[in-house]
Amino acid sequence: MAKKHTVRLVLVLALTLVLLYFSFRGMDIGETFRYLTQNVRWGMLLLVVLLTQLHMLTRALRWKFLMVHEKPGVSLYNMFAANAVGFTVSYIFPARIGELVKPLYLARREKCRAGFTIGTCVVERIFDIFTMCFLLAVFLLAKPLYISIFKIQDASLKQLTGLGIAGAAIALGLLAVCLGFIFFRDKAMALAGAVLKLKIFPEKFRAKILELLLEFIDGLKFFRSWKTLLAYIALSIVVWLGIIFFYWVFFLAFDIHINFFFLFPYIFLTGVGAAIPTPGMAGGYHYFSREGMVALFGLSVNQAVGLTAVFHAVQYIVTVLVGFLILSKDGMSLSQIKRLGESEKKP
Repeated sequence: MAKKHTVRLVLVLALTLVLLYFSFRGMDIGETFRYLTQNVRWGMLLLVVLLTQLHMLTRALRWKFLMVHEKPGVSLYNMFAANAVGFTVSYIFPARIGELVKPLYLARREKCRAGFTIGTCVVERIFDIFTMCFLLAVFLLAKPLYISIFKIQDASLKQLTGLGIAGAAIALGLLAVCLGFIFFRDKAMALAGAVLKLKIFPEKFRAKILELLLEFIDGLKFFRSWKTLLAYIALSIVVWLGIIFFYWVFFLAFDIHINFFFLFPYIFLTGVGAAIPTPGMAGGYHYFSREGMVALFGLSVNQAVGLTAVFHAVQYIVTVLVGFLILSKDGMSLSQIKRLGESEKKP
C-alpha cells in the first residue's frame, strides 16, 4: 500500500514538474518582473483580493438547493467554510483530496449523512463542467458577431471546440452514471453487494460501503422538481459569471482591458488546467492560463507567465489563509482534516 502511494506521488510530482517547465519555458524573469511592477493598479489589486472568496459564497448558495432535501436549515456559513476548507486541502495536497474533505466536513458540522453530501458534490461538479461548456459554446456560436473586433486563429477555435466536446462528453458520461444509480437503484445495490462479497473486502467494510452507497444515491436525486433544477442551473451560471468577473477585475488591475465576454474561453481553459490533479493546481493551471492569454489575447509570454503566477499566488494565499482561520476556529489541524478525507478511502 505504501509502495503504491509512493509511486502515485512520484508520478504526480513528475507531471507537475513537466507542466511547470512548459509553463515557464521561454520567459525572461527580468522582463516579467518589470512588467508586473510597472503596470499594477494597487487599488484594483486590493479589490481582487477581496473578491477571491466570491465563488465560495455563490457555491454555498447553490449548494443549499441540493442540501435542502437532507436538512432544510443548513448553515450558509458552514457551507462556505466547507468550500474554503476543501479548496485549502486541495491546494496543499495532491490527488484533489479536498473534493472529499468538503462534503465530509459539512456532514460532520451539520450532522448530515456523509454519503448524501458526497452525492451532492458529484452533482455540483457535473453542473460545473456543463456550465463551463455552455459558456464556451455561447462564445463559439457567437463568432459571427465579434469576428471583426476579436480575432482568433482557426487552430485555437478547433482546439477549444475539441476540448469543449470532450468536457461535455465527460459530463454526460457522469450524468448517465448518476441517472443509472437513481433509476436502477435496486440493480446497482445488488451489483455492489455481489462485488463486495468477494473475500478481499472485510465484512464490516461491506456494510459501510453499502450504507454510503445508499446515501450517495439519495444525494444524487436533484430532480425533485423542475423549479429546483432550473434554479440550480441559474445559480451555476451565476457561480461561473462571478469567477469570470473576478478575472476581469484582475486583468484591469494590470491595466489590461479585455471584454468580459471574451474571457469565456480563457476561463474554460483555466478550468481544464485546474482539473489536472496536481498539488495546488500547479503546472496544469499555469500552462493552460499561459496558452490562453497568448493565443486569445495576444499577450507576450512574459506577460502571460507573470500574470498567471500572480493570479495563482493571490488565489492560493488568500484561500489557504481563510481555510486555516476556519480550521483554527474549529480547533482542528490540517493533518486532522486531511485524515477526514483519507478515512473514507479506507476500509
